[in-house]
Amino acid sequence: MKLLFAPIFLFSVFITVAQTEPARIQKAQTIANDFLKKEHIPGMAISVSHNGKLIWSEGFGYSNLKTKTSVKPDETIFRIASISKSVTAVTLSKLVDDGIIDLNESVYYYLPDYPVKKYDFTVKQLAGNIAGIRHYKNNKEYALNKKMSITEGLNLFKHDPLLWKPGTKYRYSSLGFVLLSEVIQTGAKIPFKNLVCDSVFSPLKMHHTSMEFSDAPVQNLTNFHKLNIAGKPVESKPVSNEYKVGAGGFLSTSEDIILFGNEFIAPKIISKKTLSKLTTSQRLDNGYKTGYGMGLSIRTSINNTPKYYHTGGGMGSSSILCIYPKEGIVICVLTNLSGVSMVEFGNALEEVFLK
Repeated sequence: MKLLFAPIFLFSVFITVAQTEPARIQKAQTIANDFLKKEHIPGMAISVSHNGKLIWSEGFGYSNLKTKTSVKPDETIFRIASISKSVTAVTLSKLVDDGIIDLNESVYYYLPDYPVKKYDFTVKQLAGNIAGIRHYKNNKEYALNKKMSITEGLNLFKHDPLLWKPGTKYRYSSLGFVLLSEVIQTGAKIPFKNLVCDSVFSPLKMHHTSMEFSDAPVQNLTNFHKLNIAGKPVESKPVSNEYKVGAGGFLSTSEDIILFGNEFIAPKIISKKTLSKLTTSQRLDNGYKTGYGMGLSIRTSINNTPKYYHTGGGMGSSSILCIYPKEGIVICVLTNLSGVSMVEFGNALEEVFLK
């Protein structure tokens, strides 16, 4: 059943109420509208599923401020930013299941020409941000608008030394996932974008999800925004995400990401054995848990049950995907504004849907 509401800052509503009572939806709407107003977000899509079925899917605000085009969670295309790392991890898992890549093998086994470092490091360490690969140096590097392939993108950092001995420290690294995507496409002998589409997006019926090409138009793509000095949303500068697609370069809808999130609850394309490796926190050499598996942060929910999540922050985008396997709940929020802190909002929605 679809219902139409018109609260402040809400311009398009597509709500499916199945197993969640209307009062809970209304509470979530209030929280979402307050969040939209407080953060000055032009447009946002929120989708929630329970046991694989959408129970709430709603568009807030505009995808285009000039034309007043409303956000539709089943149509409006956003940058998912670093949720892309979770996509890359599932793609890696497919290759592990197929015996093409060994998580405990050295990266140099797959990339023998990669510049030799002081220490060796494994595919698993790379996917868990404990290999010592650096993150972006600065905002200029983060916002680079130079179209490059994944292989060309390695030139940004491949000659830099490791930050530490692999396995001794944790540090989030988007560039580490650039290197991981090179390992994946080299090991599979298939271009990364083709591999992800064929092994993840197509079987999960994620028909609105794709790699972003900076020179190709995309139907229903939102405009991307940042806040100016006066706190008003203005369009962001263009960026080329091709080389870092595995770290933060995919486009999607909130409803498509729900389909993806449910793979971590009821896997269809990867084995439960490999899934457990993605969703288990890695440990440093001293036994300390990092709180990150492979492409996912690992925490506990308000119910003291497992919680897997990933946030994303890209040019003109802020996002979050939260997965609660015991409760069968998946929550996805995509926005078209940079610099929004998504964790607190994700926690607020968790309070609504898990209690």
